[in-house]
Amino acid sequence: MEISYGMVAGVLLLCYIVWRISSHSGPHLPKGLPIIGARKGDWFPLWQATLRNSLNIKKAVLDGYKQYPNQAAILPVAGPGGASFVLLPASETQFATEQPDSVLSLRSVIYRGLLYEYTVADQFIVSHGGHQHLVATTLTHQIGNLLSALNDETAFHFEQAWGTDTETFRDVSVWETIGRTMGGVTNRAFVGLPYCRDPALLSAGLNFARCLPLSVGLLSFVWEPLRPLAAPLFTLPNRIFERRFTNILLPEVERRLRHRFDHVNDDTEKYVADKNDFLQWCIEQAIASGDPRMWKPRSLAGRVLLLNLVSIHTSSLTATNLVLDLLSSNAETLDELRNEITSVLAETQGVWTKTAMHKMEKLDSVFRESARLNAPSAVSLQRVVVAKDGVTTPSGVHIPCGNLCAAPSIAVLADARKYALPESFDPFRFVHLRREVNSGEGLPDHVERSRLSFPSTNNDYLVFGNGRQACPGRFFAAAELKLMLAYVLLHYDFGILPKRPSETWLGILRIPPSKAKIRLFTIESSINSSQMI
Repeated sequence: MEISYGMVAGVLLLCYIVWRISSHSGPHLPKGLPIIGARKGDWFPLWQATLRNSLNIKKAVLDGYKQYPNQAAILPVAGPGGASFVLLPASETQFATEQPDSVLSLRSVIYRGLLYEYTVADQFIVSHGGHQHLVATTLTHQIGNLLSALNDETAFHFEQAWGTDTETFRDVSVWETIGRTMGGVTNRAFVGLPYCRDPALLSAGLNFARCLPLSVGLLSFVWEPLRPLAAPLFTLPNRIFERRFTNILLPEVERRLRHRFDHVNDDTEKYVADKNDFLQWCIEQAIASGDPRMWKPRSLAGRVLLLNLVSIHTSSLTATNLVLDLLSSNAETLDELRNEITSVLAETQGVWTKTAMHKMEKLDSVFRESARLNAPSAVSLQRVVVAKDGVTTPSGVHIPCGNLCAAPSIAVLADARKYALPESFDPFRFVHLRREVNSGEGLPDHVERSRLSFPSTNNDYLVFGNGRQACPGRFFAAAELKLMLAYVLLHYDFGILPKRPSETWLGILRIPPSKAKIRLFTIESSINSSQMI
């Protein structure tokens, strides 16, 4: 009998699921809760439900949302990001959002999910995450000042990745080229010129971001007590790229440190650095802390790499999905977006400003709509219960310490009671919804309208999380992504896809069609205007 790769993969997945469940020594799950995916007559409900859910996690979450709309349930799933989740009803999303990190911890989810103790060499930057504060404050506040540089970098990297040929259509890989472009544009804000155009540094950063999840996946198969022995082998690729990235950046870090310490006695308000980017802000933060460990050159370079990991990968996912959504819709949508962009930029003589960006409601809407349809994870608001005595939900369910709870985000985003035709890509859905806010009551409520913008969060839109622990870099990511889409719309024309390439699911994660290609050519008139727009 011929044995296919699919059969082998199926057997390995089944063995993995059985092993993970049989070796489970974690916290006790809450008693009395239904198990999503279990069926009447199952001999081993948790095992069998884990297998079913792992093979179709999207269906499992949608079914659980319908079957148990007002109560918590157990959602067991294996694979990347998998666990036996306590899936809260949508009505308790606000409760989970409001809990402090001392009760429901996001940090524990990240640390556990990415196995940082094995996958990142410098544990100091993991345990002392000062860079998160910089992202939420300084980076967000500097968006307006960075727009011109980001737009310049967008033009440079798309010309490299997609070319400038105005004569013929050409096929390009969406995922691969957008990943490389995203790395260059993002690092313009992180390390500035010339390093944001260094192919070796960008390659190392991108490969580190792609190798680390693979290392995590391999280590998750290893019995926990043996992971310290297996880690040096399984994490070897990302360690290589980590060292390569830091070695390239070290001379620049050391140069900036020398310059800063030469002026360490200068009045802080009078000192002007020659760079305005994330690396420089890290240096200023390190010196202000008074802790010598904070300004170790390798630690500073490591912080930049860690930010590459969490930003470039997620932004590339968002951009890839949106490009595929747009090119699977119709040419009229592309024209409407082009008209909005050109008319708004005409008011500013082609200069990008935050005000101009805020006026582009259609551009904002397509991102929010695509993110709604393509949430990267089947569940959101993942939190580890860290309170010693556990936590009790408003419905009376007591969740013991150590358990992982979550909200059924993809089901809420596909709820027909909240979104008309929720399975359809309606590019300007949120333009209409924003304009309906207080439409007949005199002056519109701009605050309410802004809550329907791409980076805004609420209990029904958890793409970026919610509350105090929402993604701190979402405003920067939104600005960067809008610049990039605007550039490609004004400089390229595309062949419309007959059908959107389908994604796959691995564990709880949605994987975009990484092999998908699109057809494009450069718009001739754009070459002469590329310096302005």
